[in-house]
This record gives sequence, structure tokens and C-alpha cells, in this order.
Amino acid sequence: MSETTMQAIVAQEPGGPEVLRPAEVPVPEPGPREVLVRTEATGVNFIETYQRSGAYPVDFPFTPGSEGTGEVVAVGSEVTSVRTGQRVATSEATRTYAQFFTVDEGKALPVPDGMDPKTAGALPLQGLTAHYLVRSTFPVQPEQTAVITAASGGVGGLAIQLLKRIGATVIALTSTPEKAATAERLGADHVLGYENFGERVRELTDGVGADVVYDSVGRTTFDESLAATRVRGTTVLFGGSSGQVPPLDLQRLNSSGALYVTRPSLAYYTRDRDERTWRWGELVDAVTSGDLEVRVGGAYPLDDAAAAHRDLESRGTQGKLLLLP
Repeated sequence: MSETTMQAIVAQEPGGPEVLRPAEVPVPEPGPREVLVRTEATGVNFIETYQRSGAYPVDFPFTPGSEGTGEVVAVGSEVTSVRTGQRVATSEATRTYAQFFTVDEGKALPVPDGMDPKTAGALPLQGLTAHYLVRSTFPVQPEQTAVITAASGGVGGLAIQLLKRIGATVIALTSTPEKAATAERLGADHVLGYENFGERVRELTDGVGADVVYDSVGRTTFDESLAATRVRGTTVLFGGSSGQVPPLDLQRLNSSGALYVTRPSLAYYTRDRDERTWRWGELVDAVTSGDLEVRVGGAYPLDDAAAAHRDLESRGTQGKLLLLP
């Protein structure tokens, strides 16, 4: 490879993990308001498996990736807030399964000195998601009760810790004893399986229910999530790992106790640089103080992206999967 080319992962057509192959491609040029980053770690996320398979439409040839961290090696002509030599992280780039990537300067988050690349690469997407859920979508208060599905996963594990920092009671839902042990270690007050969890949450809350239920599983859990939510409480649907929730008769929210339901996504909670900076700053402070553990479930060489996708789709992993160029 020359100074103008780099290794990247390219899928020439949709398909299984095997379509993710290393290729030599040009190093991208940063636009006027963009920076060029030499990649230290790239986050692997479920949306990329949907894009790779063709379930979500993308243009092929396709290089996946929106999340990454590394050193800024060049800046566009109009960049004012980021300098060369600075380490940054982001969840809002494109084509980060590569040795270099570009990102808008307003979406480049500063990485503090001393934060290792794996932590910096694992934190942006899942950390910002956990933050907006517990601080904004339903701003949890001390002594309120929150239920979190997929509690040993990347977002779930961070959400448990953020909720306990606030002083909430956390009821974690997991699918295996190993995942239950992880949720307990991260601070969950109660850990349940998924069967009839609505009834079990009410038992734990003296019949009241939870103030908020954070549900990333979707189709197979949503009915129970509503059943677990207290009168005038909130059910937050922020994912659909088991499939999408069917259309909902709004009258059901009335009969269930005048419930609130919302379907947020990260883009609407990082709408400008100030909001990103606030969320990222609170996360970084929690990590550097030792109050927030960022778990890496696996790290792979860049050319093993297919193996990372296979492991992610097996749903047997815990914590973040990373590619290390």
C-alpha cells in the first residue's frame, strides 16, 4: 500500500459475513468541514449486519462502519474546532471498517489523554444511547424503578451503571445465567428471565410496576413491557432484536393505565454539537473516575471483520466487539 491507499473491508454484494473481504482502496480526502482520522479501533454494531445482508438498503460496493476512534492526521480547509494530532471518537462517521476514515468536525468527540483505544472505540454509540435513554427520554430520578432488557449487552450494561449512579432501582432482564451474573456484577438490584416478567416486576414493586421500561428486544417482549409499566409510566422501545412490534391500538395505553410509549433513536438526541458534548462529557467523566465500566467482548484484526459479524449474530457475545486496524 502507498501513502494514498489503505486497507478497508469491502462487500461487493449483499450476503453473509463471508462477503466482508479486505481490499486496497484510496485514502479518503477530508471535505472542508471534515477531519481525516487514522483508525485505532472500530466499533462493530448490529445495524452493519443488516446493511451487509441487504436487509437495510445500501449501495454496493459497501464499506461498513459508523463508529471509530483514532488520531486526526489531516483537517479540511474550514475546520476550526479540531486539530491534527488530536485523538477523537465518533458514532457518526461512514466507512470506518478501514485504516482511515473521515468525519464532520462537529461529530468528532475529544478523547482524553490516557483513555485506551479499545475503551474510546467501544464507548460512543452504546454510551451515548444509554445516556440519552436514562437522562433524556425518561429522565430517571433517585428511587424510581427502571427495567432494562438485554441487560448484559453493550447498551444495557452501561444503562445499569448510569441508573445506579442516579440512585434508581434497576430490574435487569437477561436470557442466560452467565448474562444474569454480568448484570448483577454491574449493579442490578434484581435480575429476571423473560418469562412473565411483567407479573414478576409487579411482585417486586408491591403491585405498582416500574416507572420506566427500556425495551430493545421488541416483538417478543413489548406486551410484557407494557404489563410491567406502572400507571402513567413510560415504556421506551429503542430496538427490535426479536423483530418489529406490530401496530398498536392506542386505546390499549388507556386501559393499561394511561401509559406513555416512545420510540427514540440516537440521531434525535445528538442534534447539535452542544448536546453531543454534554453527553460525551458526562460519559468520559464517569469512565475516568472509575464509575463506568466499558466492556469489550472481543477485538479482531480488521481483516477478520467476517468473524466479528458471525460472533455478533450468534448473540453469544457480551460487551462491545471491535476491529483493530
